[in-house]
Amino acid sequence: MTGTLLLTRLALRRDRVLVAIWLLLLVGVCYASAEATTSLYPSLAERVRAAEAINSSPSIVALYGPVVDVTSIGELAMTKLTVLYAVFVAVFMVVVIRRHTRTDEESGLTELVGGTAVRSTAPLAAAVLLGCGLSLVLGALAGLADLAGGLPLEGSLAFGASWAGVGLVSVGLTAIACQLSASSRTCAAFSAGAIAVLYAFRAVGDTSTGPLHALRWASPFGWSTQLRAWSEPRWWVLALYALTAVGLITSAALVRGRRDLGSGLVAERTGPAQASPRLRSVLAVTVRGHRASLLIWTVAVAALSVFFGTVAPDISDMLDSSSAREMIERLGGVGVIQETLLAAELSVSAVVLTCFGISVIAQAGEDERSGRTDELMAAEGSRGAIIGSHLVVALAGSLWLLVVTGVCMGVGFGAEEGTLTSSVRSLVAAALGQAPAVCLVVLLTAVAWSWRCTWHHVGWVFLAAFVTVGQLGELLRLPDWVVNLSPYSHAPAMPVEPFDPAAATALLALGVVALTAAVARFRVRDLG
Repeated sequence: MTGTLLLTRLALRRDRVLVAIWLLLLVGVCYASAEATTSLYPSLAERVRAAEAINSSPSIVALYGPVVDVTSIGELAMTKLTVLYAVFVAVFMVVVIRRHTRTDEESGLTELVGGTAVRSTAPLAAAVLLGCGLSLVLGALAGLADLAGGLPLEGSLAFGASWAGVGLVSVGLTAIACQLSASSRTCAAFSAGAIAVLYAFRAVGDTSTGPLHALRWASPFGWSTQLRAWSEPRWWVLALYALTAVGLITSAALVRGRRDLGSGLVAERTGPAQASPRLRSVLAVTVRGHRASLLIWTVAVAALSVFFGTVAPDISDMLDSSSAREMIERLGGVGVIQETLLAAELSVSAVVLTCFGISVIAQAGEDERSGRTDELMAAEGSRGAIIGSHLVVALAGSLWLLVVTGVCMGVGFGAEEGTLTSSVRSLVAAALGQAPAVCLVVLLTAVAWSWRCTWHHVGWVFLAAFVTVGQLGELLRLPDWVVNLSPYSHAPAMPVEPFDPAAATALLALGVVALTAAVARFRVRDLG
């Protein structure tokens, strides 16, 4: 264990901004949902009707999980967070563990640290220790946020424990994936695939009868609902998280001792001796580097958008109280409740899709730090081509994902309502209405990167701040001028509201200013 605690402190210091953002968002959502639900459904009859509406829709159950106790306010408040948002908890752990294991190993940092007085197992042990600690802290904070939002003490503690358990299992899964893969991108693909499979097991188990119903016990996301946090909790279920995490982490440690540094159990495929003529430009190389990621994003966004579109016609049955309808309308505008819900879903999707554009710019910063940008410059690349290619991929990829979101959400909604063509046309336009806000946040990230290569992660700070003041501003009752600081607050809530040319023009003008500043700064500063 020599050097493990020191490396853990170093990893926490490197991740202090990233960790703060994730904790703020996840805990903030817990508090906002708990606080809002108690006012949305003040009477028991309204809560029962809403919970029964959820359980009566297989699509909603597949997406969010079932409501075990229809009379519980905590069960209703944490419906989305128990399963769907637990996926974000798992992704949080993937980001942390991968960065301090496979990414550091791939960049040579692990080899550099290995030349000091540390054991060869210390980097993996430090990453696991950090991930487990963050899981426990997140679980405790989530429980406190629920309690502060007015939910019962026992249920709040059990819910927080379920999030901590999901985080621990994700730490083990990612630790295993880092030993199997020889690159950070492959590690991310393995981890994401495992999370997707476990989520699918839970969805099939919750929506099936007969033998398939048992699949809910094959997934930690299924354990979160079977824990029954808000109605006589089954505390013994927490042992499933702990035992699974211990088994996965132990297996990862054993595999780490049997492989060479920089390699993985799954051998990396060697590329051709000569690159394709199509890769002679910086743009082609950049597209090649992000095409797998864009494909994964496209598939995931398409599946979730179809789900959201299918759920929308049924969700209106949940909103039988006047306070619930008023809150949903405040989030997405005014008008028909189904369209209002679709507008709110599109606004959330826009925030999520911004992450793709930010990740492209963040990868550009990592490439610059690792020396890959210098290699492109040596191969007749120019500064303009480098920043231009990354901006093209980031912006075009984000726009493509917005189109996919609109098309697939329109297909899901139109198939249920019998208005396929008109729904697709309307929701594609509504999704593209979010484009100016998405592009502005991506361009602000590019400005941070262009100023200094180590500032590429500032984009996540921008996103967290805008989400906090924009998406959660109404629920947190922030002043209007604070809410208006978020670009997402100025995106029209289509299809409920009409397109606002003035707001779009203002956002695009700010984007042009940011683009000009980013290109001008990148052309004159030192690389690296």
